[in-house]
Amino acid sequence: MGVPKRQTSKARIRSRKSALARKTQIFHAIPCPQCGQPRLPHRACPSCGYYRGRQVLIIKSKEEKKAEG
Repeated sequence: MGVPKRQTSKARIRSRKSALARKTQIFHAIPCPQCGQPRLPHRACPSCGYYRGRQVLIIKSKEEKKAEG
């Protein structure tokens, strides 16, 4: 098993952790052109199921979910 040649400094560790924290905080939500709800870019809308003008997901309402089971 490999062993680090030098001890990782506190600055290097904290810099890496802060970069990861900043990456997870970024949330660029854009409005869906179909329903107006926020969604992530390059992904289907979780509320209506549309992506690039076509329906790619079948979204069931709460009443339909309760009826099924």
